Amino acid sequence: MRNKKVTYICVIKKLHVMKRDIVMKWFYPNSPEEVWECLTDADLMGQWLMKNDFKPVLGHKFQFRAKPKPAFKWDGIVYCEVTELAPLKRLSFTWRGGPDNTATTLDTVVTWTLQPKENGTELTLEHKGFTGTRSYLVSFMMESGWKKHIAKRFARELEKIAHAKL
Repeated sequence: MRNKKVTYICVIKKLHVMKRDIVMKWFYPNSPEEVWECLTDADLMGQWLMKNDFKPVLGHKFQFRAKPKPAFKWDGIVYCEVTELAPLKRLSFTWRGGPDNTATTLDTVVTWTLQPKENGTELTLEHKGFTGTRSYLVSFMMESGWKKHIAKRFARELEKIAHAKL
């Protein structure tokens, strides 16, 4: 019996991981105080985004709640935690979702930044951390939602705040 020499060749190919972030800016003819109120008041946030138990407290864990979508492996709950809070300037929180709180399929971060401008406030939304094929695809749906629906509802709530102060 011959001694056979076996050689194994291991080829490692670096795979490109799909990553995507969403960044949007809007200008509102409202003061930073009014924009901040709309961003941090749980009842107002429930009008323009989703029902929630948000509190503007660093480290506060909260949830956004909507109708579950089992076909998308989503229980209808966004699990969040406030990670940055600089009143009238910046608010960041985690944004996690999946079939339940133990099986996260989306793990991202939302950051809102306010910049005072002449006659109003520039508001920047950064929704970052969409990694992997599934999250990458979800990012396009979320971007559409932020642009088409959420921005309009937010503007409507800001208008109500401004009119209430007249």
